[in-house]
Amino acid sequence: MAWIESLQKAIDYMEEHLLDEHLTISKISKHANSSAFHFQRIFSILTDISVGEYLRRRRLTLAAQELVRTNSKIIDLACKYGYDTPEAFSKAFRRQHGVTPTEARNGIGKLRNYNRLIIQVNLKGAEPMQYKIVEKEGFQVVGVKREFSFVNEENLAGIPIMWDEVHKDGTNDLIFQLNNGQMKGVLGVCVEKKASQSMDYWIAASHDGDPPGNLLKLVIPAAKWAVFEVHGPMPGAIQKVWKQIYSEWFPSSGYMHAGTPDLEVYSDGDPFSPDYYSEIWIPVK
Repeated sequence: MAWIESLQKAIDYMEEHLLDEHLTISKISKHANSSAFHFQRIFSILTDISVGEYLRRRRLTLAAQELVRTNSKIIDLACKYGYDTPEAFSKAFRRQHGVTPTEARNGIGKLRNYNRLIIQVNLKGAEPMQYKIVEKEGFQVVGVKREFSFVNEENLAGIPIMWDEVHKDGTNDLIFQLNNGQMKGVLGVCVEKKASQSMDYWIAASHDGDPPGNLLKLVIPAAKWAVFEVHGPMPGAIQKVWKQIYSEWFPSSGYMHAGTPDLEVYSDGDPFSPDYYSEIWIPVK
């Protein structure tokens, strides 16, 4: 349960520094004893929103409270809560609350309040999780990679676009054809770049031999893996299992994430079929 306590400490740190213009995911993640990548990922899995969206919601909640309780000028509130102009503040305010700051001050409409987040973890899974523990030597994958920044959560927006592009241009089919290694299927691999606010994301396949053309190669280190079965259409089925892993399995299993890349393994077939099969591989210790 220690990682849950660390996660709550990071959330408390966010709350204490909501108005700090230099607040970053890297600073926040240090209070969770985690890397920026793993903190961002666990947070979004457990809460269904990104770190940036949580911060925006909380700041606009506090801004609305101050707006109706005080005589502070709207231009001053805009600056205080991190907006360069009153127009930008008003646009964001209306998106969350459904009314402009002026209308809210005049008692028009209702305000949408997002409370401070408290992490609660369910230790009694209502649904069984199918998994196994395996030990595997290091192996090579070949594929394509892109670097994504954690700044403004560019990785969260960029990775789905990358998948769309490799499907449309035929790269996904080529990677499937190259799959001659021990791991079967196309892999999504997140590789954290230490001491950096960025990560490499790979779409690849296990392959013995040199990569053809413009494809690159990566060695996945030897590890003990927790392998979770996923049954159902994408992306909902795999998102559901990720949430179960962090909200139920990790807190009660005694295992910790080993810190090396984890994998999403996609089989051939229709990813939107109710019978589609995929897996999540997490290195554990």
